[in-house]
Amino acid sequence: MKKTYAVITGASSGFGMAFARQLAAEGYRLVLVARRENRLQALAEELKKSGTESMVITADLSEKEACYRLMQQLEPVPVGILINNAGFGDCGSFLETDAEKEMQMIDVNVKAMHLLMKLMLRRMEKQEGGYILNVASSAGLLPAGPYMATYYATKAYMASLTRAVALELKQRGSRGYVGALGPVNTEFNEVANVEFTLAGITPEYCAGYALKQMKRRKVLIVPTTEIKAATICARFIPQNLLIAITAHQQKKKLKAEDI
Repeated sequence: MKKTYAVITGASSGFGMAFARQLAAEGYRLVLVARRENRLQALAEELKKSGTESMVITADLSEKEACYRLMQQLEPVPVGILINNAGFGDCGSFLETDAEKEMQMIDVNVKAMHLLMKLMLRRMEKQEGGYILNVASSAGLLPAGPYMATYYATKAYMASLTRAVALELKQRGSRGYVGALGPVNTEFNEVANVEFTLAGITPEYCAGYALKQMKRRKVLIVPTTEIKAATICARFIPQNLLIAITAHQQKKKLKAEDI
């Protein structure tokens, strides 16, 4: 697989950048995708010094046409891994958060993820298989997230879709793989208007752990014992109570004194 390319969306910061460095260290060639060209070029130059070949593709994945253009640009490229990492969130009362920002969030977190996963998976079925890792969130493993309602809903969609498709692939004996990663986000505060009460795991640890589990074909990847314990305990708590607990925690994260 290391003769192929790894495509990473949202590669200009955070987990995306960490995945790029980790995969470069493993010997993969890279396709770096994001909106911020200057950051992508800087990352490509950094990786070039260590001998990694990278393609830079700027794209606003909130636009469906940009997803199709990306796939067209990838046609001549042998792709073995897709890290579906592009996404963002917002925090606040649903009555007060910006509707346009939420529509863009749905376009990126749901529509772009879905479309790229589908198109790349069809391509991988025609070749010797491949890996698709959707970077979800621990938010996607909970029933709902008041005060980050849209974000939680988008990540729940991602987790649900990934688990369903993974079983379909298994039942047809496919060599393709899809999995979902559920970390605590790191570079999230500015975009989401949030301050975390719990420290997120480092992107470097997350990327390394996720890639190991991906190659073991684990469908739902949850790093750190704390997050695993929380998701297991959540199964035994009545959903209404769990949603109320989540709401209480989300309120702590808001910068404003009142929501």
